[in-house]
Amino acid sequence: MCPFARGMRWGVAVFLLLATLLAGPAFARAPLDFGGSQPILLDDAGQAWLDDGGSLEVNDAARVDDRHWEPTSGDRIYPLNRTQSLWIRFTVPPAPASERWYLEVPYSGVDKVTLYSRDAGGRWQARSAGDALPVASWPVPHRHPLLPLHVSPGEPHLHLLRVENGAAFGVPLRFVSEGYLGRSEQRVSLALGMYFGLVALAVLLAVVGAVTLRDRAYSLYALSVVLMGATQAAMTGLGGAHLWPEWAWWNGMAAHVMPLFAVSSLQLFFAEVVSLRDRSRVLYWLLLALAAASAPIAVAMMFSPEAQERLHLLVAYVITATAAGLGVAAWAALRGDRYAPWLLLGTLPVAVGAFAPVARAAGLIPVSFWTIHGMQIAIAIELPVMLIVLALRSQHRREHVRRIQGLDRFDPATGLINAAVFHERLVRLITRSQRSKVRSAMLLVDIANIDQLRRQFGNDAAHEITLRVAGRLLSVAREIDTVARLSDHRFGILMEGPLRANEVAEAGPRVVARCLMPFPSRPMEWVPHVRVAQALIPMDGTDPAQLVGRLEMLLATAPADSRRAVFMLSRPPVLSRPAALSR
Repeated sequence: MCPFARGMRWGVAVFLLLATLLAGPAFARAPLDFGGSQPILLDDAGQAWLDDGGSLEVNDAARVDDRHWEPTSGDRIYPLNRTQSLWIRFTVPPAPASERWYLEVPYSGVDKVTLYSRDAGGRWQARSAGDALPVASWPVPHRHPLLPLHVSPGEPHLHLLRVENGAAFGVPLRFVSEGYLGRSEQRVSLALGMYFGLVALAVLLAVVGAVTLRDRAYSLYALSVVLMGATQAAMTGLGGAHLWPEWAWWNGMAAHVMPLFAVSSLQLFFAEVVSLRDRSRVLYWLLLALAAASAPIAVAMMFSPEAQERLHLLVAYVITATAAGLGVAAWAALRGDRYAPWLLLGTLPVAVGAFAPVARAAGLIPVSFWTIHGMQIAIAIELPVMLIVLALRSQHRREHVRRIQGLDRFDPATGLINAAVFHERLVRLITRSQRSKVRSAMLLVDIANIDQLRRQFGNDAAHEITLRVAGRLLSVAREIDTVARLSDHRFGILMEGPLRANEVAEAGPRVVARCLMPFPSRPMEWVPHVRVAQALIPMDGTDPAQLVGRLEMLLATAPADSRRAVFMLSRPPVLSRPAALSR
């Protein structure tokens, strides 16, 4: 053989060896090993074949030529429709028969999955689960299909799985033992229990707020939380396992219909929190119409035989309604709404968490932890934020209502009681003083130089000096005394008895001295000169109107150039001498 031919032969051999090494891993399938850690994923240990007609039975599928089967993949998405069937075959290795093993299909929305295994006589035995069947009739009633495997310690067993689904199917198939299933279900039950417990608490607080505060925002929030909880119950399979185990039709439809109403109720809640009706009636009615559109869309989905159409309607509405709600909140935030930024902050986790379920519904990504539990985590973050927003909103509303209701009893500028309330308390003070035979006092305080201050420093300065005098009168008065604003520049003080003689004599001068103290960062001329008219109760009279009139007359008749600042109706009481002088 010539050297050239020998070289060609060696070259072909090396090429074939390299091709085998490179191509081998792509087509090699690692066998299932039930001795490792769980859950055990099927990954590429099985083979899949798509029956376009969807009419073949298990015996026909078992005879399909090996060339039509292709390796499975854990992250592959199979584009199914209601006329097709997906067949998956795999071999279960020998395993101890002391523990049961299950094929877990961790997706509660699959229409129907049927697992075939041969019995001792070689006949195919079928076990089915899915939304097409009531959960109560499944081999193992569960949140998602859980199908028992035929396992023996001596030999492997071939299984065929038939998947019938009206939409794309991308679910990682898992093998679990009975012991592992019990432990994992305890963890899942704990997490779901915490989530639904938080939902129940949020609903309870919202209902209490709606009843006690009569705030419609709390009612809408309670409705949205209930619908979101029902949506998660449908999507996680808890609804089918515990709430409607006999209703196969609704078990398959609830995961499509409930999200529509949950999202629409959120839009109404957003509109109420940001007072959209008062800000823009056009936007309010548009958002209301979008929320109302969820009802006819739900009816259309119920009567649609195509799962793909239902999913397309669901995805389109959820994206549109969510964008509208966030857009309204952003629009209100740009116009100064104090709650809209908090709404956006609280909704951000839900908007991010909704991406995975929506992408799964659209057939873009396979089923995973985030497509099943992402929304629950996001809602658990959102619920406390929304409750805080509602609490702040209720507090501000109560303060606003209190201010409005208090206009007939309080002065809005200073927060002091007005003349009407002052007269009521004066009547009660006279009655108490007469009944208890104690000495009380009443003071009228006028800002004598208010006109001069207005001419010299302007109207704003005169308004500010009035507020400053109100603050200083409050600092002079005791906690049991009453300070009121009777007119633009007149105040009243009621001093509760029993009062000693020196307390009565010092009351007026103390008020004058406190008001004459200069203010920081203000000129020395910017000081109120007050005049005080003082009466003893009940010594100077027991008729409230007459008593106030006499004090007003006392202030009105005081000479303008008088150096006195305190005027009393009766003779000033004699001060008691200090103990040191009496000795």
